[in-house]
Amino acid sequence: DSPVAPMSASEFKIVTSSNTSGKVTFSDLSVASPMVKSFTISSIDTDGVYYDSSTDEVILASRSNNKLEVYGGLQSAITNNLTSLSTKFSSASEFSNPRETAVYGDKVVVTQDQAASNGNTNKLLVYQKTATGLNLLNVYTVNFKNWGIFLNGTTLYATADLTGDIVVFENFFSNPNGAITPTKRVTIQGLIRTHGIAFSSVDNRMVLTDVGAASSDSDGGLIIINNFSSVLASTPNMGTIATSSQIRLYGPNSTLGNPVDVSYDDVTEQVFVAERLNAGGKLVTFNLPTANGDAAPTMSRPEPGISSVYLIR
Repeated sequence: DSPVAPMSASEFKIVTSSNTSGKVTFSDLSVASPMVKSFTISSIDTDGVYYDSSTDEVILASRSNNKLEVYGGLQSAITNNLTSLSTKFSSASEFSNPRETAVYGDKVVVTQDQAASNGNTNKLLVYQKTATGLNLLNVYTVNFKNWGIFLNGTTLYATADLTGDIVVFENFFSNPNGAITPTKRVTIQGLIRTHGIAFSSVDNRMVLTDVGAASSDSDGGLIIINNFSSVLASTPNMGTIATSSQIRLYGPNSTLGNPVDVSYDDVTEQVFVAERLNAGGKLVTFNLPTANGDAAPTMSRPEPGISSVYLIR
């Protein structure tokens, strides 16, 4: 995920992808009674969804086809009550087992998570998006298992799956091809298995998800780190961000088991979570927690196989 300059003061939209349904789902939250619209696409299993209002394009990582795919005409599909989106163009098949995307300007970053299909190699690939295609610019290998990424300008934040760690790459796009080393890697105390990551530069707030045990639909949680830049700066490389610097939301009321992705809205101070396992998948919304504890979502809607969530402001 990555921040987008608002097209208008009232724009407030959510788009999600799925690992199982072959659909992307869109909702305009700026209206009093938001309608939820789902559209069939050409890939059954997708991740890393992104929406660009200025071009009316959905970008996502196809796990079915191992490509970045761009779908156009979302708004006209809504207006004309269509049920599917057409592929505008896609990248070549230059990765496999993708997990997330992040966008900055004309650059699209996609993660390749280690798997037998790719020689157990974790990669970050950078594409340049034009009006007619996606061209591969850089291929980086990393020494951690990939999942979530988030771009704040040219700084890339990433989660190291199977750990409680996050990694930071400053001046990410200036790296030459090949193996790259994070600027900093830190452990989030008490976080079992990190997946989703979102950062707000407006209020200097980091939001992370913890899926806990992959088999459990009830042990997930949210972690908020306020004043993040100062907390990170005061933590040495390979150091630990203590629970005392976190706000932690865990418990049965949250209904979180495998929260695989997250978006945060600094205007309403709401957190939107793609909960993959509980009830077969659902999008859940929380008011920003201000103290440790358990809390029920303010909204929960079924979404089978939900794999990613992206907020448009």
